Amino acid sequence: MGLKTPEEIARMRKAGLLLWETHMIAKQMVKAGISTAEINKEIDNYIISKNAYPVFKGVPGKVPYPAASCISIDDEVVHGIPSGRIVRKGEIVSIDIGVKLNGWCADSAVTWPVGEISKEKQKLIQVTEDTLRSAIGHLNINTTWRQIARMMQAKVAKEGFSVVEDLVGHAIGEQMWEAPQIPNYFTTRMPDFRILPGLVFAIEPMINMGTKKVVICDDYWTIVTDDGLPSAHFEHTVAITEDGPIVLTCGPNGEGWAM
Repeated sequence: MGLKTPEEIARMRKAGLLLWETHMIAKQMVKAGISTAEINKEIDNYIISKNAYPVFKGVPGKVPYPAASCISIDDEVVHGIPSGRIVRKGEIVSIDIGVKLNGWCADSAVTWPVGEISKEKQKLIQVTEDTLRSAIGHLNINTTWRQIARMMQAKVAKEGFSVVEDLVGHAIGEQMWEAPQIPNYFTTRMPDFRILPGLVFAIEPMINMGTKKVVICDDYWTIVTDDGLPSAHFEHTVAITEDGPIVLTCGPNGEGWAM
């Protein structure tokens, strides 16, 4: 488990601020009638204009991932490929973006409502965001991650929702995906670790309204809920310091989701 120096964390914060700016551009575009490809184009252009790199583009798989962002709607949990699909009122849209700036990465995701949404969808968004907020708030030095993951899972279950277990968060630094993996649920199948200064990771609860089971679509990337019910996704890149956790992907004044 690689620990980052304060200087390295400061460089990652610059990447996080760029990512925040990118998300704010995307937020303004999430309206009924726009296509997910149009949103992705602006995301891609903005990142490149800042001499940064959209890390998701070209990620290897059965086919390389073709876009700068993942844009997932309703029952799409993650990895939705931007396309001509039109965003519609009443849907929820999850946008996941990763950037690399001057050799350092940042990763974050958020779920936005499109106009007025159902009470059930609103609750799903709230619970997912609150789960991320609670996880960040419990990042006390020498706490184990397994303790936090147990709390996250219990919080979600209490609300009648389920945590996706096929997908997890990750440490992050000069590479987007570093060890260890960061599960959003209690498990002994992955190594536990203590929260230590210098650790930087992406915490990203993915919460389903119904079953935790997911399936992958024929495009080899888009992952959807097995029962067709909606899913929400919130994520921040967080650094642990001697003074506690610092969210690296919030706004310049500390604003943002789950803050």
